[in-house]
Amino acid sequence: MSAPSSSVPAGTDTVTTAVPARLDRLPWSRWHWMIVVGLGTVWILDGLEVTIVGNVAGRLAEEGSGLDITAAQVTGVAAALYVAGACSGALFFGWLTDRYGRKKLFMITLVVYLGATAMTALSFESWWFFLFRFLTGFGIGGEYAAINSAIDELIPSLYRGRVDLIINGSYWLGAIGGALLSIVMLDTDIFPKDLGWRLSFALGVVLGLVILLVRRHVPESPRWQFIHGYGEEADALVTSVEKEIEAEKGEKLPPPAGEITIHQRRSIGFGTIARTVFGRYPRRAVLGLSLFIGQAFLYNAITFGFGTILITFFDVPTGSTGYYFAVIAAGNFLGPLLLGRLFDTVGRRIMISGTYLLSGLLLFGTAWLFDRGSLSATTMTACWCVVLFFASTGASSAYLTVSEIFPMETRAMAIAFFYALGTAAGGISGPLIFAELTESGVVGDTVLAFQIGAALMCAAGIVAAFLAVNAERRSLEDIAEPLSVAREATDPARR
Repeated sequence: MSAPSSSVPAGTDTVTTAVPARLDRLPWSRWHWMIVVGLGTVWILDGLEVTIVGNVAGRLAEEGSGLDITAAQVTGVAAALYVAGACSGALFFGWLTDRYGRKKLFMITLVVYLGATAMTALSFESWWFFLFRFLTGFGIGGEYAAINSAIDELIPSLYRGRVDLIINGSYWLGAIGGALLSIVMLDTDIFPKDLGWRLSFALGVVLGLVILLVRRHVPESPRWQFIHGYGEEADALVTSVEKEIEAEKGEKLPPPAGEITIHQRRSIGFGTIARTVFGRYPRRAVLGLSLFIGQAFLYNAITFGFGTILITFFDVPTGSTGYYFAVIAAGNFLGPLLLGRLFDTVGRRIMISGTYLLSGLLLFGTAWLFDRGSLSATTMTACWCVVLFFASTGASSAYLTVSEIFPMETRAMAIAFFYALGTAAGGISGPLIFAELTESGVVGDTVLAFQIGAALMCAAGIVAAFLAVNAERRSLEDIAEPLSVAREATDPARR
C-alpha cells in the first residue's frame, strides 16, 4: 500500500496530495462498476420517460385521455418547458454541486426528478402537465451537472472517455424500453385511454427508487474533497478503495505518478468561473457551445417530431410508432457502445469532429431522399438509425468534453452552463420550430427541419476539428490546472 498522500500543514490551508494520480492508476474493478450503475442508470430513466411522452402525444390528444391537450402542445410546449426546466436546473444545481459536493446533489436532484415524474402521472389539466414537465426537467438538468462531474472525477483517465460516452448513451436503453412500453400502455384492450400513459410514468418512479437505493453507496468525489478542505477524508476514501481493489486483484498497486499542492477553498464565485471559462479558455468555450447547440438542434429535428412524421407522411398507426422508435433508439445506444473506446485510443479531436460531420452529412442525405419521395416508414427509420449511430456518439462526447476541459473547481458549473446555453438555443426553440414544421404535412417543411439540424451538426464538427482538446488518457489536472493549485510547490510532473 502506498504511503498516505495527503497532509495539511498546521496553521495553513495548503494540502499536498497524490489523490488524482492514485485514482487514475487504479485498474478497472467492481468498485468502478458500482459507480457506473449508481450514477449512469438514471439516464435510462430519463430516456424511458422522454420517449414515453413523445409516443403518447397522439393518445393524450385523443378524447377520453383525461387531459384537454393537443399533440402539438405535448411535442412543442411541454417539450420546450421540459428543456427550459433542465436548463434552469442545470444552472441552479450546478452551482450547488461545485459548492456543496457531488454526492449531496446527485441524491437531491434524483429525488426532485422522481417527485415531479410522479406528479406528471397524476395530471388532470394541461397546466398541471406543463408545470411538472418543467419540474421534471429541473431535476434532470441538475443530474447532468452533478453526475457528469462525479463520473469524470472517479473514473481512471485510461477509461474516462468510453465510460462517460456509454453512460450518457445509456439514455437510449431507456428510450428502447419506453418505446416498447408505450406499445403496451397504449393498447386500449389492456388499459383504458386515461390510465395506460399514467402507469408508464409511475413505472419510471418505481425504477428510480431502486436507483436511489443503489446511489447511496456511491462516494463523494475525492477530488472535490481535497480542494474543499476535506483532505483527510479524501485520503481515507482512496485508501479504502485501494485496499478493496488490491484484495480483488490479488496484487499490489503501482505507485502514483506524482503529487499536486493546492490552496484549499470552500467555494468559487460566479465571477471567477466566468473569467476562467471565457477569459482563460475562450477557445474551449467556443468548442463547448458549438457542440451543444449542434447536437440539440439535430436531435430536435428528428426525435421530437418522430411520431408525427411517421403518422403524417407514412400512415403509421399511433400505437405502432414505438416499434420504429425502438429501432432508432438501438442505433443511438450502439454508437457510444461501439465507438466509445476509440475516444481513448484514436483520440478526442478526430472522433468528435468525425462523428459530428458524418451524422450531419448523413442527415442531409436522408432529407434529400425524403424530399424525393424515395423513403417508406421502414427505410426512413433505417436512415435515422444510421444517422443517430454517429450523432449519439457525438452528442455524448459534448458532455464528456465540457466536463474535462475546465478546472476542477468550475467543472459542474461549466457543464451546467454549456448544457443550459446550448440546449436553450436548440432545445427550447427547436421543439417550437420543428413541431410546426413536422405537423404541417408539407414535405418541404420537414426537409427544412432536417437540413437545419444537419447544418448545425456539420458546423460543430468543423469547430471541433480545429478546437477540440486532445484529452485522451490525460489526468483532469493535466488537461486543466486547478484554480487552487500552488504553482510554486507543485510537482513539475503535474504541471
